[in-house]
Amino acid sequence: MAASDPVADMLTKIRNASLAHHDDVEVPLSKSKLEIVKIMKSEGYIVNFKEVLVDDFKHLKIYLKYDESNKPVLHGIERISTPGRRMYAGYKDMPRVFNGYGTIIVSTSKGIITGKKAAEEKIGGELICKMW
Repeated sequence: MAASDPVADMLTKIRNASLAHHDDVEVPLSKSKLEIVKIMKSEGYIVNFKEVLVDDFKHLKIYLKYDESNKPVLHGIERISTPGRRMYAGYKDMPRVFNGYGTIIVSTSKGIITGKKAAEEKIGGELICKMW
């Protein structure tokens, strides 16, 4: 069955793998998923990622991060904008996750960036997801 929301599927796979204490998870590759994973790495939610070839299709292999007591660093991850309900925010109304301790990912005219960077650059966009 074809996925109607591939980004939500990727977020769910990451969430489930993290809760099950898996070392890594594989998701099909797309440009938007790659940008989201790059932000997750730069914000410290995952260890690393790489592109792999599985049955002649490119996939992203995402290595999950755990703290000293083997608890996931990624406590939660939620999709905000869905295909049935798009959510947008201007730079003045950019939501904050856990008073700035979490991260929000926004799709803007300058690409997929964090909500903090979007507010600094004074650009709004579609709210993709939030993580903490």
